[in-house]
Formats: sequence, structure tokens, C-alpha cells
Amino acid sequence: MIKALLLIFDPTATWGRIVRARRSLVFVLVVYLLPLLLLVAACEGYGLVHWGKWQGEVGRLKKFPVSEAVVVEAGQFLLSLVVVFAGANMIKAIGETFRGRHTYAQAFTTVAYGLSPLFLLRVLDAFSGISPWVSWSIGIILSIGVLYQGVPRMMEPDPSHAFGLFFMSALLLVLVSGLVRLVTASCLEGKFAKLQVIISDLAARLPF
Repeated sequence: MIKALLLIFDPTATWGRIVRARRSLVFVLVVYLLPLLLLVAACEGYGLVHWGKWQGEVGRLKKFPVSEAVVVEAGQFLLSLVVVFAGANMIKAIGETFRGRHTYAQAFTTVAYGLSPLFLLRVLDAFSGISPWVSWSIGIILSIGVLYQGVPRMMEPDPSHAFGLFFMSALLLVLVSGLVRLVTASCLEGKFAKLQVIISDLAARLPF
């Protein structure tokens, strides 16, 4: 979480330390990304249980049982991982079209750290009065700024291709994360009735 804040307020120096460290994919995943996502999930889950979410056209405030909140946050946790892994795969592929030779670990590190402001801003989703699109909009704008500094440093493209690689990478991550936000926001607003039934069934199987 501290590094996510540093990437927002001091991206140049923070990316420099990340590049010099050359951590492995497993290290970035286990030591950085998973704890960040778990912390965000805990904050969101607390908000779902204690403050709830507005659902339906009449604006009914629903406070989620603990079991349902766990299922919802587990789903968001997995979707966040999908965004990072899929995003890394796409950025690696884009880099190859710019005649770059990048490893998947480089692309994964770029996406994991680059999207950390987006994940961190999801803490705002704990509050029932804040639209999930507000947290996504602020988070993705901050992430684009972080990626602007990180893509050329981490992916090391040819200078003439650096901006093109950044632009295409940022565009794809905006689209993928926006699609995931659409699904999760619609679910929390109660727009997917069948999915709500599935969540309730899974929650009923939990021992709490």
C-alpha cells in the first residue's frame, strides 16, 4: 500500500527502485499484489456489511450479510488478478509488435505496479454514498500517470516506440478494467438477478 502511494506521489524515483530491484513475478505477486488486493477487499467487505450499497430503481440500501460480502469480495479479488495477468499478456504481445523483446515478468511487474492506484482507490467503494465509477475514474487516471513513467522504464522499448507502447498499453488496461468495473458495479447495484442468486447460494454454503 505504501508503494502504491509512492507511485502516485513520486513515480519517477519509485519506478527507479522497482527497476533496479528486478523482482521476480512470484515476488511481485505474493509480496506486493496479493496483500494489496486483500487489504482492499477487507475494506470493501467491511463497507458492504456495515454501510451497504444502494440497489434498485427506488434506491433501497442493502447491507450485505458477512457471508455474501465474502463471496462478492472473493469474486472481485479473482477478477482483479485476471485483469493483471491478462493485461500483462496483452502488453507483452503489444511490445512484440514494436519489435521489443520483453519477458512476461517485465509486463506483469509493469501492470501490477501500474494499476496499483486503481486497486487502492477501490477503498472508496466501502462507502455507500460513493459511486463505484467515481473510484474507478480517479484510480484509472492516476494509473495512467503511473504507467506513463513505468512502461518505458520497465519494458525498455526503443525510444521511438516508447510512447506508442505506453498509449496502447494504457488504452487496453482502461478497456479491460472498465469492463470489469461495469460487471462488478452492476452486480453490487442488484442488476444481475441470476448472479445474485448464485452469490446467495454460495454464501449459504459458508460456515458463517
